[in-house]
Amino acid sequence: MTDYKPGKLIIEGKTKIVYEVMNDKGLCFIQSKDRITAGDGVKSHELEGKAAISTNTTAKVFQLLNQAGIDTAFIKLVSDTAFIAQKCEMIPIEWVIRRLATGSFLKRYSGVVEGYRFNPPLQETFYKDDANHDPQWSEEQIISANFQLNGVKIGKDEIDIMHRITLTVFEVLERAWATRDCALIDMKIEFGVDISGKILVSDVIDSDSWRLWPSGDKRLMKDKQVYRNLISVTQADLDTVKRNFKWVADQLEYLIPPPTSLIVILMGSLSDKEHCEKIANHAKKLGLIVELRVCSAHKGTQETLRILAEYEGSGKKVVFITVAGRSNGLGPVLSGNTAFPVINCPPFKPENITQDIWSSINVPSGIGCTTVAYPESAALAAAQIHALHDHIVWSKLRVNQLNNFINLKEADKKLRGLRYITL
Repeated sequence: MTDYKPGKLIIEGKTKIVYEVMNDKGLCFIQSKDRITAGDGVKSHELEGKAAISTNTTAKVFQLLNQAGIDTAFIKLVSDTAFIAQKCEMIPIEWVIRRLATGSFLKRYSGVVEGYRFNPPLQETFYKDDANHDPQWSEEQIISANFQLNGVKIGKDEIDIMHRITLTVFEVLERAWATRDCALIDMKIEFGVDISGKILVSDVIDSDSWRLWPSGDKRLMKDKQVYRNLISVTQADLDTVKRNFKWVADQLEYLIPPPTSLIVILMGSLSDKEHCEKIANHAKKLGLIVELRVCSAHKGTQETLRILAEYEGSGKKVVFITVAGRSNGLGPVLSGNTAFPVINCPPFKPENITQDIWSSINVPSGIGCTTVAYPESAALAAAQIHALHDHIVWSKLRVNQLNNFINLKEADKKLRGLRYITL
């Protein structure tokens, strides 16, 4: 345990208890139970060890989402069965997203074959109401409910943002699970509004929250559906469910690997260092490892090729970014001697920008280097190449797109309705 102490009870559910945190009104203490339920609590069993497994799973999932840049309520583990989160007023809606048609979807839409693939993933919303079995709600019903949470009214803009966050969460986790040859079939998440009025992915995400099919095979499912499908429940059945949940938690250990994607920024001279550092700063935010080197294709061709050979023989995944002005031979020389991607990003100056651009793009036949004009563009281009093999970098790029969407939505909302009168 840490210094975080549970205070007043906020709410107790079927599988967890939520407390205030003593001496911090902005946080809550979430304690899991050794309890598994299904059918809105109609089926319920004690499952020793589930609290620890579920808490561990939730922590790893939220850590992955946080590393990708998604705003979540999760802060830190405080024990094997409890964690600290931002205290939120919860939006009473479950956001369900599906890649394949299965489960309750097939019951509601007869005639759809199981395994029908949704591109993009299909989203549905359900009002949290156990007594009425969580009825499906439309966007219009959510807007009409006029939910007011920590000073935020849930309207069309907020729903659009939550839809986009839900899609991003699913795609990040789908991409991560694919690295373990496991298909994320569908999942549910919930949102809350913290005391500052920010919408956060909240509650928990564990093996109660999704369907996971190893190798895409339904017969190998490792999620709570195994428990839901049981007509009678024996101790042996519960042991199987527990092993499945433990398997999921163990696999999550591999979903946040150490960074391995490398970009090498080669500059023609130290005078280009400031330009290169701008590229490096953008690249580091995208989860890339960055190395800076100095070499000249014109003045030191042999040394340039030696540096290239150093990385060719390293076994690392490398993208080269070359920074050279005037007569840019650095990018073309590298590109002509390596199979690794090469991106030119010359330090353009207003007085000779036309010549510098032409020097970088007018390359001989057989040369495949590309040219961009800005440091951020160079970093993004390198990240998109690495995203083909690195799901963390891919996730950071996806979250960048999410943040662009949210920023535009919020800016539009702020200005919407303003009228300017010309005098």
